[in-house]
Amino acid sequence: MSRGIYIYIILACVFFSCRKKVEVEYIYNPTYVTLEVPDNFPPLEIPQENPLTEEGILLGRHLFWDTKLSGDNSLACASCHLPQHAFSDPNPLSIGVNGHLGKRNAMVLQNLAWTNEFLWDGSVLSLEEQIILPVLDSTEMNETWKNFFRKIENNELYNRLFYNAFQTFNPDSTHAAKAIAQFIRTMVSSNSKYDKVLRNEAIFSPDESAGFDSFNSLTGGDCFHCHGGILGTDLSYKNNGLDQFPVDSGRGLVTGIATDNFRFKVPSIRNIEYSAPYMHDGRFEDLDQVINFYSLEIHASSPNIDPLMEFSQQGGVQLDPQERMELKAFLLTLSDQEFINNPKFSNPH
Repeated sequence: MSRGIYIYIILACVFFSCRKKVEVEYIYNPTYVTLEVPDNFPPLEIPQENPLTEEGILLGRHLFWDTKLSGDNSLACASCHLPQHAFSDPNPLSIGVNGHLGKRNAMVLQNLAWTNEFLWDGSVLSLEEQIILPVLDSTEMNETWKNFFRKIENNELYNRLFYNAFQTFNPDSTHAAKAIAQFIRTMVSSNSKYDKVLRNEAIFSPDESAGFDSFNSLTGGDCFHCHGGILGTDLSYKNNGLDQFPVDSGRGLVTGIATDNFRFKVPSIRNIEYSAPYMHDGRFEDLDQVINFYSLEIHASSPNIDPLMEFSQQGGVQLDPQERMELKAFLLTLSDQEFINNPKFSNPH
């Protein structure tokens, strides 16, 4: 090899090595983030062990959309929690990497910074813990965290993101879960027409106003007991009389208390327009079916039916077609297009 070629190769290696170092910066100087939430929302409690940082949120966003978290590299968290569906799944039951169906309908991901119990049965007590589980579940993503980190060990982007977020070159599932949890906690929905009406920035139409009154009336839709308040849920567990002979024991499987059998978490009705199908098993395809159920189809003899289902003996609240239309009009004011189209939540890959 001639001396000139040898020198060229050395210079080329130095050049590309230097360029690589410029492109991939490893800087641990976290920028702490304070979520901006409306004054009428409850106080926000972020875990002290996992404060929000720009670096953690960015890493979490990349992980949330990464299909390498699944065993066959086909599914990401976002595969079953799609933005256009309020970060839920349009299928009644989600389909895992092996074609297996999940046990229950995928819940929406919104305003979870105000939630301390997760899943339909409340079996998980932190968002970080909840994030760990689907990756390992054979019916969902069917992967191990160890193998995921093996997949990305030479990925310069992830090496930088993990270091900048957590000052580590040896991340594990705890770091990944913390990052995804930070990202999900930024998913705040608070700018629907309903919110704008509360802020005196908009007014309801006559039908929306009538539906709002019905929602909050004991002699109307009577929805406010469970879905009142700014979050659209009281975060409790209830049996709403879906079945005369229910099969899924719900909350009772977690607590072992007989009176908790067949109870499920009350879901938020924010963005309900986007989050079909409905109920823990995804049985109702559209909002009309939901309203019809509460009007006419409640099973009063369902075991452990909640006392707040006050009109169950007559099958429901007996809304007529006009009243059902008005209630639906109000529920559609809970749609937050800014939330489902927020570019900060989109795929960064």
